[in-house]
Amino acid sequence: QVQLVESGGGSVQAGGSQRLSCAASGGSFSRGRMAWFRQAPGKEREFVAVIWSSDDITYYSDSVKGRFTISRDNAKNTVYLQMNSLKPEDSAVYYCTASVQISGQYEYWGQGAQVTVSS
Repeated sequence: QVQLVESGGGSVQAGGSQRLSCAASGGSFSRGRMAWFRQAPGKEREFVAVIWSSDDITYYSDSVKGRFTISRDNAKNTVYLQMNSLKPEDSAVYYCTASVQISGQYEYWGQGAQVTVSS
């Protein structure tokens, strides 16, 4: 049984930083990918960042490029999202997701972590 548990959410002022963690248990994603999505009130779920574990390639949405960094510790099956220069528009529920495949749908999802950025 695979579980993904996010942590590190909370409130932060605009311009500040926040670090999210996602611990995966019950499986290994070292040959697949782990990613972050987010969903703000009234909006569709939005892709944020992904990391392919086997070659450490990363990809970001344009809205977070240069501000967010995704990384992972393969030995711990843990993925991180370092968020800097936060804006109020970054406020959302952030979801960790993972797949054993390098493309296609993500099989596993966490419950989400609320991030609120105040002006």
